[in-house]
Amino acid sequence: MTAPPAVFGAGPLSRAAALVHTLVTVEALLLLAASPGLAGLFLLRPDAAHLPLAAGCLLPLGPALSAALYALHHRGRDLTDLHPARAYGRGWRLNALPALKLWTPLLAWLTVIAFTLTHFPATGLPGWWAALLAVIGAGSLLWGAHALVLTSLFAFRARDTARLAAYFLLRHGRATLAAASLLVLTAAATALLTEALPALLAAPLLLSLLHGSRPVIAETRKDFTA
Repeated sequence: MTAPPAVFGAGPLSRAAALVHTLVTVEALLLLAASPGLAGLFLLRPDAAHLPLAAGCLLPLGPALSAALYALHHRGRDLTDLHPARAYGRGWRLNALPALKLWTPLLAWLTVIAFTLTHFPATGLPGWWAALLAVIGAGSLLWGAHALVLTSLFAFRARDTARLAAYFLLRHGRATLAAASLLVLTAAATALLTEALPALLAAPLLLSLLHGSRPVIAETRKDFTA
């Protein structure tokens, strides 16, 4: 009996090529969608007084990240049937407004925390308040990671997404720890290498976030969708 002929696009090299093509395309589209804000951000001097302006520059990044997560989640594995640009565009149309409803208050809250920490001596508060604010800021970022995944893949109301993201912080500790690891890795790479690195590696980082969030996605699909 002869073995069936191999199907083009189904082998490991083809799958690897499909993944690379998807990552490069999604990365390019993400940078394009966020470029107005990123350009303004890189023009700002590193001054604490510019934190509100920096937050404003980061507003387009929320919908861009959400569309990227959508495209990566729905990526094709077959080299002969890849449409990452189409998936990205669909993700942006579906998720731009829902993502902004969560991204905007998160940015505002993180800006308040960062501004307070950079001007902490002027507050007159005891030192442990600074540590508490840093912990709250880190928790807010982790909540934001869960919220971004949920709003990118599911059509919930903003307040329901916010509640689910808070619920999953402790419910799925491994997913939260995976998101924390990515945040630490990104912060370390930014501090040691270049501030542009997170933007240049956004697609692989988001793919890792999706991988770590699989339990959250599975439970949400099973228990919170019809």
